[in-house]
Amino acid sequence: MNRDQFTPKKEDRFTFGLWTVGNRGRDPFGDAVRPPISPVSIVKKLSELGAYGVNLHDNDLVPFDATNAEREKIVREFKTALKDYDMQVPMATVNLFFHPIFKDGGFTSNDPRVRAFTLQKTMRAIDLGVDLGAKIFVLWGGREGIEVDASKCALEALKHYREGINYLTEYVKDQKYDMKFALEAKPNEPRGDIYLPTTGHMLGFIATLDHPEIVGVNPEVAHEQMSGLNFYHGIAQAIDAKKLFHIDLNDQKPGRYDQDLRFGSESLKPMFFLVKLLEESGYQGSRHFDAHAYRTEDEEGVWNFALGCMRTYNILKYKAKQFAADKEIQDLLQELATERGKDQYKLDKYDRNTVGKLKEAQFDIDALSKQGAKYEQLDQLVNELILGVRTRVASKDENLVAAASR
Repeated sequence: MNRDQFTPKKEDRFTFGLWTVGNRGRDPFGDAVRPPISPVSIVKKLSELGAYGVNLHDNDLVPFDATNAEREKIVREFKTALKDYDMQVPMATVNLFFHPIFKDGGFTSNDPRVRAFTLQKTMRAIDLGVDLGAKIFVLWGGREGIEVDASKCALEALKHYREGINYLTEYVKDQKYDMKFALEAKPNEPRGDIYLPTTGHMLGFIATLDHPEIVGVNPEVAHEQMSGLNFYHGIAQAIDAKKLFHIDLNDQKPGRYDQDLRFGSESLKPMFFLVKLLEESGYQGSRHFDAHAYRTEDEEGVWNFALGCMRTYNILKYKAKQFAADKEIQDLLQELATERGKDQYKLDKYDRNTVGKLKEAQFDIDALSKQGAKYEQLDQLVNELILGVRTRVASKDENLVAAASR
């Protein structure tokens, strides 16, 4: 592998799920096109490519019907591989969507026996995650939904969902586990409609829980873009709420089925602003890639896919530094800020002593209406920066130029 400034390193905190690079290319219309790759082999190869860690569903590692002896052997060998190849498991999750028992949901099933099994399986998956060192436990409610509205009362379904999450947070606190939960939204597929379909829905739901302080979100690019939403905006809201506990990076053609494409393969400008936000906001979590190689690929193509995800992130991170160092862009932003003036009315907070000044203020409505925003110019500069034709733009700040070149 040729090494350059975009080559992934452990400190980049890039992670992949066992289910991502382990994806065999099966889809609803065709069987697998690649042989399975063992978890130990995945750990070894990802480490060689510069990844920081691997994440997993319980059954990615331990088969659903494994005996206790089989489970112990599998986990022991996996932990040895993690140590041998200096890899971490920052996040774990549970598969509540594959087995037929979950065909009508787990937490929101009408059958209390299914809800009980869901909690049992999830607690065991939490125990596994803690054993492997995970600090985040993701819950994706892929089967928590409906095709027939008459089949479930939506209020009862949300009640059961809330009861399930409350039970698990109590379990984690009772066991004194150092673990937080991250809820993952998706609008549809595999269900016709999935409860809590967007990150915004999840944030509202979290506020109703018994222990919201240990529950955040795990937004996924594809899941938001499936319904035409702007992922960058959703992440900003999650960061603003201090609830971005984890993130799933991939790509997606809007309005299509869940594609899980290589990061940055379709949406370069939106992903540029996403990376810029993550880096500049101080987000400390993993950069997790929940994607998989095209069905056309063999195993070599799988590793090219994984490397491509990480390199694209690092390239966009570099572009974000260039944005900060670009004199023309920064001058334009400063010009716009100056033209708009200072906030003389103290709009950040209501003040009874100054509200009268605001109520009596005179505004030049006509002039404000005619004022151009210069967004066309700004957007074109961003396009040219991303396309790589602004690499020699001078900066007023030599430190910024140095930062952009690293």
